[in-house]
Amino acid sequence: MPKAECKHIDLALQGGGSHGALTWGVLDRLLEEERLEIDGVSGTSAGAMNAVVLADGLHRGGRQGAREALGNFWRGVSEAARFSPIQPTPWDWLTGTGSLDYSPSYLMFESLTQLVAPAKLNPLGFNPLRDLVCELVDFERVNACRKTQVYVTATNVRTGRAKIFRQPEITVDTVMASACLPFMFPAVMIDGEAYWDGGYSGNPALFPLVDNLDCQDLVVVQVNPLVRNRLPDSARDIVNRINEITFNSSLIKELRSIQLLQQLIDAEGLEVERYRSMRLHLIHAEQEVEQLSASSKLNAQWDFVSRLYRQGRDWAELWLEQNFDAIGKHSTFDLNAVFGDGFRPVSTAEKRRARRARGRSDKA
Repeated sequence: MPKAECKHIDLALQGGGSHGALTWGVLDRLLEEERLEIDGVSGTSAGAMNAVVLADGLHRGGRQGAREALGNFWRGVSEAARFSPIQPTPWDWLTGTGSLDYSPSYLMFESLTQLVAPAKLNPLGFNPLRDLVCELVDFERVNACRKTQVYVTATNVRTGRAKIFRQPEITVDTVMASACLPFMFPAVMIDGEAYWDGGYSGNPALFPLVDNLDCQDLVVVQVNPLVRNRLPDSARDIVNRINEITFNSSLIKELRSIQLLQQLIDAEGLEVERYRSMRLHLIHAEQEVEQLSASSKLNAQWDFVSRLYRQGRDWAELWLEQNFDAIGKHSTFDLNAVFGDGFRPVSTAEKRRARRARGRSDKA
């Protein structure tokens, strides 16, 4: 029997706190698929953590090593959460959404972060997540990994622009910078520059993967809802929706740029730029993530995290069933349907036809 064709993809992993466990589930299922090779991964915040854990595991033990590394990391996150003062209440559990909206400790913490600067709220810089990343991730292996290229995005506080860290410059500081929410932690200093969460400028950044000449299939793993059908009706819901829109805006802009580039390539037949003609795919379940409250991003209880993991595996399973054959052939994520209200480039041929039509009209 002939060996099955191996297809190559790049992955773009969104951030979203503990909702990154959805991405863990997606990665776990994709790593099982021996017909797929992951050439590059761009991650932000929790997506960046998943990316470096993936690379560490791949370099150490191949696909199975990566699956084990991801599982160990998320179990470690959940174990650390057992000692957090922020815990869900029985009322939160009854909502079924992983919410912390009724937790007194969460509500107090939320209020304090709006009033007190992180440096004063946490003067010792205590961050158990950093300790966990240092313990479980060998950054020498991450930077030595050649199976998968890794890109980590943080936001330069001074310029407001995205900074893309790549091998061999990825460290625990670059990962923590990518996940540095400014209301919770002081900015992370790297080479004299201050950095905040990468979600403000690239959630996740797509352009490093678009520039990858060897792979034209880009799979976006989206854990934040683009659409919420229910309008926010409380102050907290309004703030949460504003944050979602803010963290999605950079992704939307990059997707629109890819759409316009694709239209320009098609309109002008730019053979030189054919390598940038990306085939886009999306792994996402809009209705499921819409049911998750924003506060659940800080809920890392094992029951909740493992539930998200199973949902992520289901997303990936369904996506593979429906779209595997399209990889290497065509996009399965229709940008024209999403951005149908935008302008499109006019080809040179169309301009010539329009000028000739105007000329005939003037002569008449």
